Amino acid sequence: MILVNTDYITGKELEMLGLVKGSTIQSKNVGRDITQSLKTLVGGELKAYNEMMTEARALATKRMVMEAESMGADAVVNVRYASSAVMQGAAEVIAYGTAVKFK
Repeated sequence: MILVNTDYITGKELEMLGLVKGSTIQSKNVGRDITQSLKTLVGGELKAYNEMMTEARALATKRMVMEAESMGADAVVNVRYASSAVMQGAAEVIAYGTAVKFK
């Protein structure tokens, strides 16, 4: 599956199949949440949250690809990501784009 953030793929004629998306809501455990809260006092990278968001993006992407494959797509163009806080220590990540088939 080809994933691009442009609305075209060089050398390919595309047939649009429709919008596809994948999402997840992730959180860290309470112990990690407390240590990350303390980290905000001294500054620096919040590695546990960075890992959480990386995992969430990967899972959202996987779910988007699965939806595209179920439509018979060869690629997803205009891939975008968005995230929002659902509650303290939990975030939703959504991946979305347009499923396409090569002509």
